[in-house]
Amino acid sequence: MKNNILVEVYVPSIGKGFDVFIPIGVKFHEISELLINAITKISDGLFISDEAVLCDRNTGIILDINLSAEELGIRDASQLMLI
Repeated sequence: MKNNILVEVYVPSIGKGFDVFIPIGVKFHEISELLINAITKISDGLFISDEAVLCDRNTGIILDINLSAEELGIRDASQLMLI
């Protein structure tokens, strides 16, 4: 079984998407924090937010941060959005 999956995280406030590996068994409250910090750094400060949320890009449904990617049914090539 794979430990990580590759997902796309689109950030509408800066108009960019990023392909990132996320651990499949870690709760999304930890993943969100890591993604926010990483995207803040790699966007050269264009994205700054302490209260951003992750949602499914196709449906707009906010992801439950108390669940893991596996529990949420997120798989390789899933498209997420950080708003």
